[in-house]
Amino acid sequence: MEFFVISTLNGLSYGLLLFMLSSGLTLIFSMMGVLNFAHASFYMIGAYIGFTLNSVLGFWTALLVAPVLAGLLGAFFEKFCLRRVHKFGHVPELLITFGLSYVVLEIVQLVWGRTAVEFQPPMELQGPAFTLIQNSINGLSLVWGAASAEMCQVADAAVRVVCSPFPATRAFMMLVAVSMMFGLWLLLTKTRVGLVIQAALTHPEMVESLGHNVPRVFMSVFGVGTALAGLAGVIGGSTFVTEPAMAATVGSVIFVVVVVGGMGSLAGAFLASIIIGIVQTFAVALDYSVLSLLQNFGFSVGVASQDNALLKLTISQVAPILPYLFLVLILIFRPRGLLGKRET
Repeated sequence: MEFFVISTLNGLSYGLLLFMLSSGLTLIFSMMGVLNFAHASFYMIGAYIGFTLNSVLGFWTALLVAPVLAGLLGAFFEKFCLRRVHKFGHVPELLITFGLSYVVLEIVQLVWGRTAVEFQPPMELQGPAFTLIQNSINGLSLVWGAASAEMCQVADAAVRVVCSPFPATRAFMMLVAVSMMFGLWLLLTKTRVGLVIQAALTHPEMVESLGHNVPRVFMSVFGVGTALAGLAGVIGGSTFVTEPAMAATVGSVIFVVVVVGGMGSLAGAFLASIIIGIVQTFAVALDYSVLSLLQNFGFSVGVASQDNALLKLTISQVAPILPYLFLVLILIFRPRGLLGKRET
């Protein structure tokens, strides 16, 4: 039982990290029609800026400042680079953001090196948020923080006790992601700023005639989207690892999330993030293959089949391709995505 609960929580935390990233990308696409290939690079920028500021100003200041700096860099890029090629169509936009991703990667490697850096979370987030204790007699129980050694060890060998801690960094990640989701929803649906942003998408001439600077609105949206990626970078970098390959690790997955959820749909991005996070987390933990399942169900397996590499593939081995398989199926059977409405 503790395996199921901890795996579900790990999947939710990973899925919510994907949502923190994909929400910014979805916001940019829904408002501007721009698919930013360099979005994951701003995730990496946020992590490295946060790492640098953490050693000088502390983690909590870095958590506030790093996303702002990432957002300013994003706004600068939109105004002086992306805006100049916007009139030429989507292909130049894709190419310039694709090129930016490589420029950012090289700059990061030149400044911080090619190996991972040690981005430590603050003392408040070190250790477990809670510990699940599975006792073969007393069942499942929860202890806030770390469980004592006495709780995880028993003198009776017949009693099985398993303690599963859940890291405080992952719990904090989930809290920030959920807060960000509600914040975006309130901003876009309940404020005048959100109404102006949505109106600028469908009726830019009317919005401009009312005195609003539409290019500035788009620049602000792009900056906010990259700032959200920078925020995810600070949290993700301190929770997992901060390295030059971190953008490539999540970059392709967040595009899967955006397409599966529905291009331009924040609710769809949230749903797709949770599904992909949970499915991939459980898949990584399952060490079953077609061959082992056949043997467990009592089927006779020949010698040739036992040496078949395809039959011996475990679920954990194919886990990395599951999001992309999901993407292909969605594009075939529901091209607009789970909750998408906008034509792409």
